[in-house]
Order: sequence, then structure tokens, then C-alpha cells
Amino acid sequence: MSQTPQKAHWGPILVLGGLWGLSEAALGMYLRQCASTVSGSVMTGAALFFLAAAWTVSPRAATAAAMVAIAASFKLFDALLLGLPVLHGAIGNPIFAIVMEGAAFVLIVSIVSKALAGKAVGQGVAGGLSALVAVNLFPLVKFATGVAPCVTGTSYPLSLYYAPIAVALSALTVPLGVRAGTALRGFEGLTWRLRWLSPATLALSFGALALLRLL
Repeated sequence: MSQTPQKAHWGPILVLGGLWGLSEAALGMYLRQCASTVSGSVMTGAALFFLAAAWTVSPRAATAAAMVAIAASFKLFDALLLGLPVLHGAIGNPIFAIVMEGAAFVLIVSIVSKALAGKAVGQGVAGGLSALVAVNLFPLVKFATGVAPCVTGTSYPLSLYYAPIAVALSALTVPLGVRAGTALRGFEGLTWRLRWLSPATLALSFGALALLRLL
């Protein structure tokens, strides 16, 4: 993962942010039967995939902030579709998780050496550490939204109970995200010529979420 500040490439970031937001909404919907088990860990792994891809395209804190804002906007749109308040547990808590995942990722990639970040093993380590930081921060959500995190039968936060799964998944998804970001950079010239495609993809992602909620 390159850590050299570069000009932001907003086209790919719009696409990746939209896909992340849509995946958050879709996973939250279709993994509902797993809400008491590993769904949060799966979403952490998915989040770090998109963050790693975006960071590879444009390694800047502003990139991660934009990704977080876009993904969170999908949860706010979901709140509108469902008629739920922003601080509802199904809205506010996932938004808090998204923010913590973005913050954890930026923290870890800022301290991982360039030599390590340039190798798949190092990227896996960065992914696992990012997940570990994010899941340990998530129990603080009750102070942000007033809604306590989901717990096991022993009142232990699910984010911590299933932390090994989040760490293992993220150790795989971050290197994959780097490869996806590298591939996107290869299409940079085409993306510029078709610069309308990124906003269109973002709009289609919002439309797909609305359609999912209507089904």
C-alpha cells in the first residue's frame, strides 16, 4: 500500500465508496439471521477491503474520510427508506462502526513501514491490526448513540467475541483490496474519459439500495 501523498482520484473513490455503502446495507439485510453471530465481523472484513482499494488508488487521509462519508450516507438513506431515526440501533451503530473502521485503517497504515506495506504479508498484518483496533473501539458506541452494542448470552460484546473472525477475514481482504485498487489505477486514463461513469455508478448504488428495500 503506497503511503506517498498523491492527488486524490475521486472517480474510483466514488465507485468504491458507493459499493461499500451498498454492501453494508445488503449485508445488514441478508445477514439478519446471523445478527447474533458473525455478521459484524463479515462487514468489518468487507469495509477494510474497500478502504484498502481506495487507499491504493489515492493514499490520503482525505480518501478514507470520503469513503467513510459515502458509506455512512447509505445508512442515512436507509434510515429515510425505513422511517427510522438516525440514532436507531440499526442506523447509528453501523455508522459508528464505519467511522471506527476508517479511523483504525488510517491509524494502522500510517505506522506500518513502507517495506512491509508493499508485501502481501504486510498488507495482511495491516488488515488484521486494523480490524483488531476497530472491533475494540466499537463497544464505545453506547456513548455515541445511546444504544449498547449487541452482546452474547454472557453479556460480552459480539464485536469482541468474534474479533478473531474479523481479524482473519481482514488479513485476507486488505491484500485483495490492494490488488483491486492497483487494477483500478490501471484504468485511470479510461476513467477520466468516462468521468460521468463514477457519479452514475454511485447513483445506481443508491437506486439498488432503494430497490432492495422495496423487494
